[in-house]
Amino acid sequence: MHVHVVCPHCGTVNRLVREKLDTHWREARCPSCRAPLFSGEPLGVDGPTLARHAERSDLPLLVDFWAPWCGPCRMMAPAFHEAAGLLAPRVGLLKLDTEANPEAGARWGIRSIPTLVLLRHGREVARQSGALSAPQILRWVGEHLGP
Repeated sequence: MHVHVVCPHCGTVNRLVREKLDTHWREARCPSCRAPLFSGEPLGVDGPTLARHAERSDLPLLVDFWAPWCGPCRMMAPAFHEAAGLLAPRVGLLKLDTEANPEAGARWGIRSIPTLVLLRHGREVARQSGALSAPQILRWVGEHLGP
């Protein structure tokens, strides 16, 4: 079985063997730009990049809608970073600065920050407003995606 993954560097859609992804995800590279497809860290995105990942990736995505002036957002940033390392490659973690990308925040109906939105095949699966710890993020994702 194959899975489509959008390269975080060049935006190319890559087709990977799912079984190899579980064990060899650290070696996975984009054939177009040769950059690693997974880093175990959140990827900062803008509106168009978020749309491309949401529409073309087969992996679930967890998006942190945040702003630099938001205290709870800054407090949650290390937990989100930790969760990215623990969820890779099963879930991609993205960060969208709503101050720099207000149109994307509006498109996704973001009313407060931080807000986490869990996406699968471009559709919202779950939403959570407010800062969470890394264990809370992992538990929340697990509740909505399963083991």
